[in-house]
Amino acid sequence: MRKLSILAILLAATAFLAGARLPPHGPLPQPRPDTGAATSPTPLPDKTEPPASADVPAPQPKPDVKEPSAPQTEHGKSEPAKPEQAKPERAEPMQGPPLPPGGLKSPQTPAEENKPPAEQTLEEQHLTIEPESDSEHAECTAALRALGAVFKDTPRIDDGNGCGIDKPIIVSEALPGIALKPEATIRCPAALALARWLKESVIPAASAALPEQGRLTTVNQATSYMCRLRNGAETGKISEHARGNAIDIASFHFEKGEDVAVRARREDPTLTGAFQRTVSAAGCIYFTTVLDPESDAAHETHFHLDVMDRKGGYRYCH
Repeated sequence: MRKLSILAILLAATAFLAGARLPPHGPLPQPRPDTGAATSPTPLPDKTEPPASADVPAPQPKPDVKEPSAPQTEHGKSEPAKPEQAKPERAEPMQGPPLPPGGLKSPQTPAEENKPPAEQTLEEQHLTIEPESDSEHAECTAALRALGAVFKDTPRIDDGNGCGIDKPIIVSEALPGIALKPEATIRCPAALALARWLKESVIPAASAALPEQGRLTTVNQATSYMCRLRNGAETGKISEHARGNAIDIASFHFEKGEDVAVRARREDPTLTGAFQRTVSAAGCIYFTTVLDPESDAAHETHFHLDVMDRKGGYRYCH
C-alpha cells in the first residue's frame, strides 16, 4: 500500500513537469549599482561601425588660449582648422669684437697663414733671424783660427723676412794657403765644418787620387749667404743660404793641371771620379746636408753643404 502511494506521487510530479514551459527570454544581467538604469543591448550589425563623433570626447582648449576662428570657403562652409607649427626662436647674434669700419668681414687669421708651408712666399712666412750665443760664437771662431783659416767679423745682417745672420764672418782662406773664391759671408759653424772637411778629407783624397795635380790652392764657391727660398723657388721653405748655414762648392783648383769641376761622376771610372765620390761621401761627416750632382737638376754643377740643425741629429746626404 505504501509503495502504491509513492508511485502515485511520482506519476503526478512527472505529469506536472511535462506541462511546464520555459520562459521566452532568459534572465537579463542586472546593472552595476553605479551605472543607473539598465538598457537593452542593441545588436550590432555584421560589420562594426566606428563610434559616432559625438561619442568621442573632443579635446578641450587650454583655459587661457583663444581658438582662432576657422576660415570660410567661397561657399560659406568652414574649413577644418590646421594645427599651427611652432616657429623657431630667432637666434641672438654671437657677441664678438666690432667689425672694422667700412668692412663686412670680421677679424680673422690672414689668408696666407692658412696656406701650407710649400705654398707660402718668403714674406708670408714671417720668419725671424736666429740669435747666436756669444760664448758659442767665441768658441767657434777660436777653433777656426786654430786651423789657420783667414776671416773677419762683420756687422749683423738683416735683410728682412728672416734673411740674415746674427754674427756673420767673411772667410777669405778656408785653410792656410787655400783661398776661398770669392770670399764667403757665412756663419762660423759652417766655416768650421768646411775647414775640417778640406783638411781631413779633401786634401788626403786629392793626394791619393790626383798626386800629379800638386797642392790644392783654391776652392771656388758658387753661393754662400743669399736671401732666398730653397732652389730659388717663389714658395716653400727658406734656404739655409738665407741663414748663413750653407755654401756651394763648384770646383777645386790645384797647382798643376786643370780645375776639377763638380759634375755628375757616379759612372766616371777615372781617379777624378773616385776623388769626387770620396769627398762627397765624406762631407756627411762634417755637414748635416750634402747634395751632389746626382741629387737633382738644381745641384748638377756643385756640392751643396750646410749645417742645418735637425731633431735627433738627422743628416741628409745624397
